[in-house]
Amino acid sequence: MSGNGAPCNPVVTSRQKPGSEMFMKALKCLLFPLILMVACPALSSAAGYAETREGRVFIREMASEHGFDADRLRKWLGEARRNDLVIERISSPAEKTLTWREYRAIFIKPERVEQGVDFLKEHRAAFDRAEAEFGVPREIIAAIIGVETWYGRYRGSFPVLDALATLAFDYPPRSAFFRSELKQFFLMAREQGFEPGQLEGSYAGAMGYGQFIASSYRHYAVDFDDDGIADIFDNPVDAIGSVANYFHEHRWRSGGPVATPLETGVSVPQRLVIRELRPRFTVSDYRAAGLQLPAELADKEPARAFRVEGPDGHRWWLTYHNFYVITRYNHSHLYGLAVNEMAGELRQELLKASSAGTEHNHEAP
Repeated sequence: MSGNGAPCNPVVTSRQKPGSEMFMKALKCLLFPLILMVACPALSSAAGYAETREGRVFIREMASEHGFDADRLRKWLGEARRNDLVIERISSPAEKTLTWREYRAIFIKPERVEQGVDFLKEHRAAFDRAEAEFGVPREIIAAIIGVETWYGRYRGSFPVLDALATLAFDYPPRSAFFRSELKQFFLMAREQGFEPGQLEGSYAGAMGYGQFIASSYRHYAVDFDDDGIADIFDNPVDAIGSVANYFHEHRWRSGGPVATPLETGVSVPQRLVIRELRPRFTVSDYRAAGLQLPAELADKEPARAFRVEGPDGHRWWLTYHNFYVITRYNHSHLYGLAVNEMAGELRQELLKASSAGTEHNHEAP
């Protein structure tokens, strides 16, 4: 088995002929390492990552640069195991393999919207405070948590230490990034008093209600209920404050637009289409190209156009600065659309509930 550290004991069942004992022993000595690697790839390094060349360098750096105890680090890395499922998952993320229609169907579900409304009501005081302190709408905060973990129901079951060690030492395309994240993970665990080997998250090492990677945890997680720990693993109040702080620090503009779906059949000139997520044009550029846009959009508002395949065919979208902020959380316009649409669904349900409450209050006795 891969990734759980379980011992693997191959059993030889063939009977040996007289005079072949030495030959069979030699053959077993040669084949056993190969059998072990095939049957238990996670145990191909019995001491985990602590005794690899990269692991030893990592331990020395953490000890000299951050004052970690080398023996303790050696123990933690020695217990970390390669997880091939981690490499498989990160090599084919949904954002790169699905259309918007397929991607949308994963997240925009009636039950997820309903549970989002319940989550907003249950933690109303925390959302009130987050809006007031950080200027981020509650439906955006809730949509992030809903898309990431279904409001905390699915926070990931991968040991974070295994995931980050696997990606740091056995995934060359992004090893430098994940080695940095592994450092940040140990620093975060020390700061918050967490035991590294006990924390679980996503295949990429993202953690808690809001799925923060370790560097984001250290920079943006906040102790929103003032209990001395910034805990987004089990504390939804800290998670709400932390997501709001993340958006605030990435310069969310209170009251600013997010995205506008263009009319079906509208075409955008190729010169106004760019691959990068950061908007490089303005609303006035698109208006000058003949696009009919809402009057309340300021001409100077940064804007970007892209086309996706949705439930009703292809459609162009115009997105703005706040949409770009959403994609700092996950660098994908599909992700940004999912969060924006979930937020819109939640907003509509909150308005309905508010309207129903107002009508009820105005009923004659």
